[in-house]
Amino acid sequence: MNIHEYQAKAVLKEYGVPVPRGLPAFSVEDAVRAASELGGPVWVVKAQIHAGGRGKGGGVKVVKSLDDVRKEAERMLGMTLVTHQTGPKGRLVNRLYVEEGAAIARELYLSLLVDRSTSRVSVVASTEGGMDIEEVAAHTPEKIVSFSIDPATGVFPHHGRSLVKTLALTGPAAKQAFGLLKALYKAFVEKDMDMLEINPLIVTADGDLRVLDAKVSFDSNALYRHDDIKALRDIAEEDEKEIEASNYDLSYIALDGEIGCMVNGAGLAMATMDIIKLYGSEPANFLDVGGGASKEKVTAAFKIITSDPNVKGILVNIFGGIMRCDIIAEGVIAAVKEVGLKVPLVVRLEGTNVEQGKAIIRDSGLNVIAANDLSDAAEKVVKAVKGTA
Repeated sequence: MNIHEYQAKAVLKEYGVPVPRGLPAFSVEDAVRAASELGGPVWVVKAQIHAGGRGKGGGVKVVKSLDDVRKEAERMLGMTLVTHQTGPKGRLVNRLYVEEGAAIARELYLSLLVDRSTSRVSVVASTEGGMDIEEVAAHTPEKIVSFSIDPATGVFPHHGRSLVKTLALTGPAAKQAFGLLKALYKAFVEKDMDMLEINPLIVTADGDLRVLDAKVSFDSNALYRHDDIKALRDIAEEDEKEIEASNYDLSYIALDGEIGCMVNGAGLAMATMDIIKLYGSEPANFLDVGGGASKEKVTAAFKIITSDPNVKGILVNIFGGIMRCDIIAEGVIAAVKEVGLKVPLVVRLEGTNVEQGKAIIRDSGLNVIAANDLSDAAEKVVKAVKGTA
């Protein structure tokens, strides 16, 4: 689960992380009032969306008068902000963050994330703050340094020294680095974050470290432990289909392709998406109904797929281990009868109760294309979508 910048900074502030003073704003008047409360002479007006690259898209502006705060708030609220992370559709700006200005001497990059290869939290740091870290990795990878923190020990002084050396810190900033890293790590672990990105982490003109921007996401599977974090969810930032999927405990991610996929098991779902691409098309979604899905759950999954106007064909690919093929078949038939079938549907079933499942689909009277295996299913659905069947 992602949260907004101002929410991330509020969480980090609870752990003693140095952040600039700022206030959220949901209207133009809120923004002007926030700037007045913060005091001048410089403010930063920031659009709040769940995506990076806001500055390049015109979503971050430094202003030096209350009139300019008002003008920027009027411009940003209600705008569709397009960045390299939003895609061409962009995101609607419904809230702002008004923050005090900062005297920036240096911009740095710092992030914490889960390194699944080591089962530890990995720290990634670079002197190239304020830039897309992907660009830095592509062109000057030597400027990115990472190291892991053992969960059995936590942050040790040598981690702080590594950070100081990597970021070439001196003076007060060098002394503050160890405390900052400890605070960030504590927040990361206690709040079950899966990513904490600070870009930029700045050194101020006075030589102090300060978190100027923060992007945080949390492990959705651990939210039951954090009612305070769950309360920060902004469903306006989420895809409607993904929201509906979460209501049925379905693993769903919307994509930009034309073939909707309903699969059981994350690995099989990835393989299904890959083979669709191999046969010359693109998947419209990742959708894992899980190993123990009910008829109602399968029906809901099918409705979510068909609600996507980009879907030109549907591939149902089920390997019945725990999941029974007849349950999948009943769910698909129920959903088709309820919402109708306006695009080609290819079904591949294998495993537990496969013959019963095939019989249910065969006897339904619906125009469903049967497939013998995954390769056959992918080939048939791509041909049907492209009109070459």
